[in-house]
Amino acid sequence: MKKGESREEKRDGRGEMRERERERERERERERERAEQRETRRDKREKIKEEKGEMKER
Repeated sequence: MKKGESREEKRDGRGEMRERERERERERERERERAEQRETRRDKREKIKEEKGEMKER
């Protein structure tokens, strides 16, 4: 094997690692967004329940 070939393989290996890391980062970002959406929906439901409760009291 020539020196150039081994260097090329190493470069490919690091590229794969970086790609996998980017994919994990994208997955974490998607999960964060999903969690925020769940939180927002829960807050809206609680607010609606509170408003309905206030209307019943009046």
